[in-house]
Amino acid sequence: MMNETRIIIAGFGGQGAVALGNVLARACMIEGKSVTGMVAYGPEMRGGTASATIVVCDDEIACPFVETPDHAIILNQQSLDKFEDSIVPNGLILVNTSIIRRPVRRTDLTQIQVAATEIARSLGSIKSANMAALGAFIQHTKLLRMENVERGMRELFGGKNPVMVETNIRALREAAQRFTLVQPKQ
Repeated sequence: MMNETRIIIAGFGGQGAVALGNVLARACMIEGKSVTGMVAYGPEMRGGTASATIVVCDDEIACPFVETPDHAIILNQQSLDKFEDSIVPNGLILVNTSIIRRPVRRTDLTQIQVAATEIARSLGSIKSANMAALGAFIQHTKLLRMENVERGMRELFGGKNPVMVETNIRALREAAQRFTLVQPKQ
């Protein structure tokens, strides 16, 4: 039996949903998992909705398309409105409580609530909010080992901006310790 995990990551353009997906995919490759990724941008790019879908599997991936994700990492309100209903029953949703003000409406979803933007701001760059969200997600799901996520981040971005990579890693680690888990209502 295949153990596939389908993930959607969504936020407004410029918020780093695609970069988060790239780091997640790289960490999967480091761990020897099969992974596919696809991205979608809203018509406005920066400011419009941007999303990345990732499929992770220990075996071959049957289909790279994600219509009903098992997990969702949601960075802004517009993305919550757009993707909440598509998550599988009893799935998982991470919400950036710094920006998302309304509660998750579905009562069957496990919620990871993390003030990702506030954590990133406290570290000196709100651009790290995406990696803060990833830190909370990885800490809860144990989908990957945190050190492989950090290694993936360094491999992807270390040559471009090593200072930002270190800020991102601090955000990843900080958020891994500062999230709230809300279990579904029975």
